[in-house]
Amino acid sequence: MKKKSKANILLVEDDKNLAFVLTDYLTMSGYGVQHAEDGVAGLELFKNGKFDICILDVMMPLKDGFTLAEEIRVMNEVVPIIFLTAKTMKEDRIKGFKIGGDDYMTKPFSTEELSLRIEAVLRRTRYSLLDGEQESKYELGSYTFDYSNQILLGPGGEKRLTKKEAEVLRLLCINMNKILRREIALKMIWGEDDYFMGRSMDVYITKLRKFLSEDPKVNITNIHRTGFMLEVKK
Repeated sequence: MKKKSKANILLVEDDKNLAFVLTDYLTMSGYGVQHAEDGVAGLELFKNGKFDICILDVMMPLKDGFTLAEEIRVMNEVVPIIFLTAKTMKEDRIKGFKIGGDDYMTKPFSTEELSLRIEAVLRRTRYSLLDGEQESKYELGSYTFDYSNQILLGPGGEKRLTKKEAEVLRLLCINMNKILRREIALKMIWGEDDYFMGRSMDVYITKLRKFLSEDPKVNITNIHRTGFMLEVKK
């Protein structure tokens, strides 16, 4: 019978040798590890997997660790993040913690120390490995949104959403009553932030606003030059 992992780790590190050593050591220590070589691939793994902690290199091609962490935080506010970096600048440490990082390790470091840091962060954040699954159902006033099945159930009955509609609504739900920044939503769902993608997202926002129009306590508000906010009043 296969032994259950102590925790599932997302490792995003562009140094192949270091990634191999860390993956091998952490696997032998009882963790489940998935590795990506850049921030873009790392985001895709996070979106499609279930992780208990993320270990992100700061300096990477395509998408740096700080940007990746910001995008992960849009989807999940509680999963612990440890940054790996060759930098020792105080400003970088401050930036990492402001984004929502839980720890910061400067290269070179020992594998034993990283393992101890992982255990400490998981204990400190009290992150439940049993409850680590991303929520898939959301209550929005008189509506129930089932993300997994792309269904919005409301006063007017059941509405089946397209994949893009469901993805946009899910990001809004995760950030309910908080601002969802436009550029982050575009990069998360469309992969890039440009004028044409922005116009496409505006169309989806308009559609979702119409779908939710039967409950006056639920509204998607435009925040000028910033993004959108799904407001749900009690």
